[in-house]
Amino acid sequence: MSTQIKPTFNGIVEPDGEIIKFLDGKPVVPNFPIIPFIEGDGIGAEISGATWQVFDAAVELAYGETRRVKRLEVFAGDKALAQFGEVLPKDTLAAIKRYGVAIKGPLATPTGGGMRSLNVNLRKTFDLYSCVRPVRYFKGVPSVVKRPQDLDVVIFRENTEDVYAGIEFEMGSRVAKRIIKLLAEEGIDVRDDSGIGIKVQSRFGARRLVKAAIEFAIEHGRKVVTIVHKGNIQKYTEGAFLKWGLEIAAEEFGDIMVSESDLWSKHAGKLPEGKILLNHRIADATFFELLTKSDKFSVIATMNLNGDYLSDAAAAQVGGLGIAPGANIGDNCALFEATHGTAPDIAGKGLANPCSLLLSSIMMLEYLGWTEAAEIATKAIAKTIRNKTVTGDLARFMKNAHTLSTSDFASAICDNMTKPRRRAASK
Repeated sequence: MSTQIKPTFNGIVEPDGEIIKFLDGKPVVPNFPIIPFIEGDGIGAEISGATWQVFDAAVELAYGETRRVKRLEVFAGDKALAQFGEVLPKDTLAAIKRYGVAIKGPLATPTGGGMRSLNVNLRKTFDLYSCVRPVRYFKGVPSVVKRPQDLDVVIFRENTEDVYAGIEFEMGSRVAKRIIKLLAEEGIDVRDDSGIGIKVQSRFGARRLVKAAIEFAIEHGRKVVTIVHKGNIQKYTEGAFLKWGLEIAAEEFGDIMVSESDLWSKHAGKLPEGKILLNHRIADATFFELLTKSDKFSVIATMNLNGDYLSDAAAAQVGGLGIAPGANIGDNCALFEATHGTAPDIAGKGLANPCSLLLSSIMMLEYLGWTEAAEIATKAIAKTIRNKTVTGDLARFMKNAHTLSTSDFASAICDNMTKPRRRAASK
């Protein structure tokens, strides 16, 4: 009788557990899924440890011994370079491909030169076309705005195209010169000492991103989807994104979508029951309205660069990137991540706020369909913040706050966990 040999990744043997499969772009989740994790650079080790402490406690409280995530550490960034001589080993990519769902801490990327962003590389490799960034307020978190509680938005950012596709050519390079010459032949004057970057947006990419945003709105009972673009200036990329987004909305969701013009001309400004408002805004106007009319936004669908700016700007309104989660989701893979940097200046000091990665792990629970555990963890975080028992980045802006280390903050969250009451069955 032969014994099946388990696969290894970066020298680590696959843990006992099951593999998540995908059906029509959705995960089919077993009770004991194997999930790879990348610890991350800088503060990554501290916030990853705190995250798993809270995550495991919530899952155990919700499901006892009937469900459990089986963790598999994989490597990227500084830790990978130190151990394997490369920042993104092939085994890491193979593990993420095999298991489908993964989570990672922050990874460092040089600015202005050097290696390409590992985050961008992972998104491109696994076609993680939706960068999903929920932004909401936790009562008690210090904010620079008067009414941070008005903002509760989920931003869907197209993750693989636009200027972030990385199609760039250095000034004076052979390709840059060829492009400048070609443009000159078309009557377009570009200075010889120019670096060249190409902005791309496909119909395919726009349609699937907007579709994902609308499906999210339907599944989560959100009533407004806003397509954000700069189509007044860039007609054939940004403007086309809007055109193609409206196109897919009409084709696949025409029975439930209501346009802004129809909202007023046919419904006197009142959204009919069971319908979703589909509107659109110019990108710069969105920054203004997101700040001054926060409650008008619920789900935003936008291109890559717009989404990058908007998600960080929105996070600033509710307390900053330290409490902003994020996920990169495709049809056959999902990668959840901290949205902030590596903060090497405070690494190893127990000062880091783990909430970004922790809230991303809660997004992962929701993605897995483990909503009871997600609810337990979310309510415990909210209670811990209301109690003013927080990490130093939040405590210094609160009156009478008690400053906790990263690990003590995680322990406080666990202490505040309560099992949700069973909802009565509907009659």
